[in-house]
This record gives sequence, structure tokens and C-alpha cells, in this order.
Amino acid sequence: MARLDVIMPQMGESIAEGTLSRWLKAVGDEVKRDEPIFEISTDKVDAEIPAPAAGVLAEILVQQGETVPVQTVVARMETDKAAFAAGVLPAGVAPAAAGAKSVGGPPPKSEGSTTSPALSHPTAPTPALASPAGNGNSFEDRVRTRSSPLVRKIAAEHGLEITAMQGSGVAGRVTKKDLLPYLAGGAKQGAAPSRGSMPPSMHAPGGVDTHAPAPDAWPGDLVEPMTPMRQRIAQHMVQSRRTSAHVTSFMEIDFTRVARIRAAQRAAVQAATGFKLSYMPFIISAVVDGLKKFPVMNAAVSGNSIIYRKQYNIGIAVALEWGLIVPVIKKADDLSLSGITRALNDLAGRARAKKLDPREVQDGTFTITNPGIFGSLMGTPIISQPQVAILGVGAIEKRPKVITGTDGEDTIAIRTCAFFSISFDHRIIDGAVADEFLAFVKKSIESFPESGI
Repeated sequence: MARLDVIMPQMGESIAEGTLSRWLKAVGDEVKRDEPIFEISTDKVDAEIPAPAAGVLAEILVQQGETVPVQTVVARMETDKAAFAAGVLPAGVAPAAAGAKSVGGPPPKSEGSTTSPALSHPTAPTPALASPAGNGNSFEDRVRTRSSPLVRKIAAEHGLEITAMQGSGVAGRVTKKDLLPYLAGGAKQGAAPSRGSMPPSMHAPGGVDTHAPAPDAWPGDLVEPMTPMRQRIAQHMVQSRRTSAHVTSFMEIDFTRVARIRAAQRAAVQAATGFKLSYMPFIISAVVDGLKKFPVMNAAVSGNSIIYRKQYNIGIAVALEWGLIVPVIKKADDLSLSGITRALNDLAGRARAKKLDPREVQDGTFTITNPGIFGSLMGTPIISQPQVAILGVGAIEKRPKVITGTDGEDTIAIRTCAFFSISFDHRIIDGAVADEFLAFVKKSIESFPESGI
């Protein structure tokens, strides 16, 4: 038999751990080389992980929902199918029974299922255990134990398992304050503290502020844990609100000229790129020109300093069935409308297929979100840190508008229009500058050149 370890991959230099969100294969299933066998969720991206070789999934070591350090062995494969069939499993154990979790996610929920108030605080994915061989001072050790050396020492002296705690420190790190209730209460040695007994924390799972009383589940309610992606979205949104002084301005933009150009060039662009020409490439092009004219909109805040980015990396929010992700079009200023169309569709398609590389969701300098595709007229989007502004695009639709003719007379005409919103960080961007930027984008779209394709 030839056993092969399947490991939790390193999905980016800054990523130290990953959550195994779903097994796509069960023990005993035959697997082709490069066929996806499980899904992971990291701080940057969700992805499907392919099999390193062809064979049979012989053993699952990490279950769905568990978070483990990178390079952890999550499963083992048997590359010799005949040897596996000859008796790799214990007697009486069917292949399907060897996996602790069913393939395809958590078990289905029956209608009318109920839960007790004791289940109203869903347990987050199990944190990674600290490596016994580690000295507790490495970066990976600190990530796994989510605490300082002092806290780990106190926990060890009193037999507390801090890897099972949800701390109140930054990123959920367990602090000395978090240990006090267990020390005062005489917690049993070696027992993991109950999550439900933790004191209120502003860094609870999902970044939810628990200073208000936590709601209890009522009879008939359905309670389920947040997915790792939903937890990250919640944490990032709350963090951004606390970090930036959010202000939002709105303007209505006339897309009638762009609609005409788009209709005339749609066939040529689709023939060249294989994708339909949407309004978004026109918007991205106008935004990049605006960022060049107003550099503070393409900046970041570092303490008391302002970093003016010289790259124009445009993040595009993509709605997924299981959450939201923002792939980044790098160096968008170097691309034509056709190039933007190609990059936009490629990134969005791979985001939905969970094929993005973590680097493709990093280093954005400005973000555009498009709730208008769902019919929303306008909104106040939250800034993606550490950026300082985000553009919201409302529904692009035909409306009756009053326009002035060449003879000075006002008439009512049908125009293709949309409301744009710009949420900006008032720490470094004044309202006048944000409005000038949005006015520039408006003018650029309304006077878009015919030769811009």
C-alpha cells in the first residue's frame, strides 16, 4: 500500500491556519488527481483543494468545521486501489461509515425543528490545538493558542484549556481578564470553559457587540453557527465602522451616452473577449481617472500619516450564495475596456467556483460594490479596510428627466440613469473632495469617448 498525506495548504504568506469547511469526498471514494476533495475557508478566501494524486480517500483526520494550522495532515489517501479494497478499513466498518461527517455539509434541517435556549449561542469552529513541540513563542503558536505567554502560563497552572475559549482581545485572543471567571469559580482542572458562561465581549464570534443582552432562542426557532466566511464578514464590517469616520454622498448619473456606446460595441467586445460588455468596465475606467485626479481617494491611513497609493487596484464586490468576496483587478489603469471586461468576468467566475488565489483578493486600493443588480436604488456601503473610500452603484434604469434643449427650452425625456454613492473616511477626506471626485466620475461617464473601447 502507498499512503499519501493530504495537508492543509498554505494559501498565502500571511495565512497561518484554515478552516476545513466541507468534505467533498467520503472515506472509500475513488479520487482523480486534481479533483477537489475538500473546501477550506481562510482569512482571505474560500477555495476547493484538489487531490495531490489519484487513489482512494482512506482516512479523514480533520472534520468539517475544524480550524487547524497550515501543513496539518487532514486526511490520508491510498494510491493503490487494490490494496485499499483488500482490507485497509477495520473489519465490519463500511467505507461510508469511516467519515465522521456526511459529504456535502451539515445534515439537513427538518421543518419545524426546535432548539432549547441552551443552544442559542452556537459554537464556532474548534480552534487549532497548540503544537506540543512548540515553545509557545512562534507566530504559529500564538495564532493557535490566541494568547500571550503569560496567559498560557496561568492557564497551564490551573489546568484550563485556552484553545477552547473565545477571548475578548483583538482577533479573539484570550486575555488575563477572560481567565478570571474560571479561576474565581474553581473550574475543574483540564476542563474546557463553557462558551455560554463567557463574560460579555466586544470580540465575540462574528465580531458582534455583546454588551447588549444576548437573545435566547424561542421554541420553534432554528439556531445554526455562522459559517467562517460570515464570521469574517461580520468582523471586518464592525472593525471598519470602528476604524473609519464614515460619511456618504450621493449623485445621479446619466448613462444614456454610455448605453448607446455599449450597444454599438457589445458584439465587437464579446468577439474579442468572449464576455458581454456590461456597464461596470465604463464605471471602473471613470473611477481610475478620478483616483488619479484626487489621490487621497486612493490612499490609506497609517497612524498620523497618509499613504498615497501609486497603484490603482480596484476591488469588485461579488455576491456569492454563501457570502461576499472582493476580488481585485490589479493595475486597472493599464487596461482598456476590453481588458477590464476580461479581468472582471474571469475574477467573478473563479470567485463563484472557489478557484481564486488568496493574492487575488489582496492589495485593493479602492472598492466598487454594485447592489443595483438586485434592484437597489442606492445605499451606504461600508469601507473595506485599510482603504478610505468605496463606491456604491445603484440600479441603472430608464427614468423621465427634465433636460434643456439647444433652444433653451425644458423638455421631458427618457434617460438611462443611476444613483451613485461614495462612502469615505472623513478622517482624511473632506466632504468637498469626495463630492468633487464623484462629480468628476459623473462627468467622465456622461461624456465617455466613443473611442474608449
